[in-house]
Amino acid sequence: MNGLASSLVLLPCAEGEAWAVPQVCLGEIVTVTEAGESPPEQISWRGREVPVMDRGAGCSAHWRDASGETGLVAVLLALDETSGEHWGVAVKGEGLAYAAIRGEDIEDCPDGVADNAIAAFRYRGTVYQVPDLLAWQKIMAGVEQPATKQ
Repeated sequence: MNGLASSLVLLPCAEGEAWAVPQVCLGEIVTVTEAGESPPEQISWRGREVPVMDRGAGCSAHWRDASGETGLVAVLLALDETSGEHWGVAVKGEGLAYAAIRGEDIEDCPDGVADNAIAAFRYRGTVYQVPDLLAWQKIMAGVEQPATKQ
């Protein structure tokens, strides 16, 4: 490996599902006040309505903080403006972090790649999915259906 680090945002999305997203794709982590039991279907962010994906619907991973008053949404920048400018994913559970990760710091997990992900790797004991952000963006916009492995 060349030793160059990739700047990644590590997003817990559901019980047993964590994403590694390039930092340049993140618009902002938004605190949603007066959060309900489930993430909202959309949030208002910088004057725009942003649809929110809940990858952990029905799982035991917590959406709200311990006080039960706020939750977090990662607003992601669109890769293709034909299906919206931004979209969000609810942060569920523990482990939200920024990491500068070098190739030698990870273990490739080709057999662990989930639907609509392009790769998976293990870092510090957790398997992270590298989501196909364009596919998820199109799914959120209703342009595509989620892929499922055969």
